[in-house]
Amino acid sequence: MHGFVLGFDVGTSGVRALAVDARGQILGAGSAKLPPTLHAGKRREQHPDDWWYGLQAACRALARQVDLSKAKAVALDATSGTILPVDASSTPLAAGRMYDDADTGDLAARIAQLAPQESAAHGATSPAARALGWLDLPELHCILHQADWLNRKLGANDFVTDENNALKTGYDPVARTWPAWLEAFGLPHARLPKVVPVGTPIGQIDAIAASFLGLPAGIPLAAGTTDGCATFLASGASRIGEGATALGSTIVLKLLSDRPIFAPQYGIYSHRLGDQWLAGGASNCGGKTLAAQFTADELDALSARLDVSQPTGLDYYPLPAQGERFPIADAQLLPRLTPRPADDATFLQGMLEGLAAVERLGYDRLAELGGPKLASVRHAGGGTRNAAWMKLRGQKLGVPLAAAWSDEAAAGTARLAWRALGHELKLS
Repeated sequence: MHGFVLGFDVGTSGVRALAVDARGQILGAGSAKLPPTLHAGKRREQHPDDWWYGLQAACRALARQVDLSKAKAVALDATSGTILPVDASSTPLAAGRMYDDADTGDLAARIAQLAPQESAAHGATSPAARALGWLDLPELHCILHQADWLNRKLGANDFVTDENNALKTGYDPVARTWPAWLEAFGLPHARLPKVVPVGTPIGQIDAIAASFLGLPAGIPLAAGTTDGCATFLASGASRIGEGATALGSTIVLKLLSDRPIFAPQYGIYSHRLGDQWLAGGASNCGGKTLAAQFTADELDALSARLDVSQPTGLDYYPLPAQGERFPIADAQLLPRLTPRPADDATFLQGMLEGLAAVERLGYDRLAELGGPKLASVRHAGGGTRNAAWMKLRGQKLGVPLAAAWSDEAAAGTARLAWRALGHELKLS
């Protein structure tokens, strides 16, 4: 199949746009910055128009590299849990409240009494809790997620969301419905968008959006996903048992499963990807711990001296501070970084061994909770530049490792745009 599709990633601080062809080649990229999030106590807000202007600016940047008039389809991801109220014409009735907005008073406690334990709607930043404050707006028609509102701007036929963006608002991905407890909480289903699987065609780029973005009117628009799920899709993983690890300031694991895994005590939820499931968790361990001990230059110099074929025998759990969420759930857990050897290189190797052990324990935890046997792991993030860490991971995981197809979330949404056209990217 010829041509290319567009994938958009709308993050907290910026918008990214990629053009991806049918072989998975990234033909061009454009980006734009967003104004800072507005902070007022626990409240976190952004103006929806800024998202739309950011999308336009990213398209203009991309248009300097590729001819956007040849695009064949579009999909986008956005931050998970960011919501806004709109009227019947999709005009925002208030600023968008961000995914980390915890200005919800005692509503989290009410949700805890009503929602099943495995629901992703729990917690002070629950979108369901934030949404409740808008129900008295006189012209309220629907409460949308960030991605949903942008899709309406692009040309979505209905007030629609995808199964991934709906999850934290209380959607039940197993029953594939908005659950009854939301009504009991006071959030009517009639004020929530229709939910469809990721990659579902939901409309066509309309003429107004096309003129603003430089796209051809009438090309398909696909339901996208959240930023986290898009990053997994960008790894290139597609088979049951394939994992993806993001090695950044923390270690984030995701595993493609044939069944859902719910363990909120470990921060584990499952997003639905058609008939497959994406389960995962995030450890507080990661590059942040290394950065607290060594400068970047010191890390490079010490890493070059390591002989990872000779284990240090140190048994570290390299947290940057007290508290862990996954694969050990213990808010009181303290960093274990002693004894500290005199040689800094040995100390570093001990920490890298500890990080590899945490990753292994994370995948073991997912298997223990019902996930499939780990078959392979793709990786992305700054940690991949450390050759010693990569070797230690290989020793500990004992499965094939490979670099991610892309570390761009927008590449993951481009996969969904191709899916809407009936084409699955074959990624090595």
